[in-house]
Amino acid sequence: MEKIKSAFVLLALLFSAGCVTTNVAPPKNQADACAILSEKNKWEKPTFNAAYDWGISPGTILSFIKHESSFRHDAKPIDKNGNKLSSAYGYSQALDGTWSDYEKARGSGKRKKYEDSADFIGWYLDKISFQTGVQKSDTKNLYLAFHEGPAGYKRGTYKGKTWLINYAERVENQAEIYDNQLARCEKGKMKKFMRVAEN
Repeated sequence: MEKIKSAFVLLALLFSAGCVTTNVAPPKNQADACAILSEKNKWEKPTFNAAYDWGISPGTILSFIKHESSFRHDAKPIDKNGNKLSSAYGYSQALDGTWSDYEKARGSGKRKKYEDSADFIGWYLDKISFQTGVQKSDTKNLYLAFHEGPAGYKRGTYKGKTWLINYAERVENQAEIYDNQLARCEKGKMKKFMRVAEN
């Protein structure tokens, strides 16, 4: 009887662990914004809320998270030996210092939470736009400034980094694809975003 009871406990723990893993697992189809928000339906509201609050397109927010972390909640940059390369962490790969600024501005936040990460992307890109003059619709240059920091961007530190410029173009292209997809499956929400962005 005791062995049977132990087996049930073990199965319950495994099932519970499986559920947790499923809840935080990256979306299966990362090429389609509609599929992402359908599979991860709790991401829909924070994605569009961040877009409305900061004037950054939902496709841009999704593209930044895809290219920074592949939608992994615990992503961190490591070398081939497993050594951490920077303090970047979570969906948005925000650095410790930048995330601390975000927490002070917004009151709280966790880098492993999707809703906070989506809001962070919007908040930081809004800040970047204000500090550099880059338009919020210019995803390529927003990404360059996101990667180099507003001060580094203004100094042109990205100009000798062909790999980074190419990567920023990929982020921009993906954002456009995502926004076009969302215009089909989230027509009402995208129209609302366009009204907000125009004001």
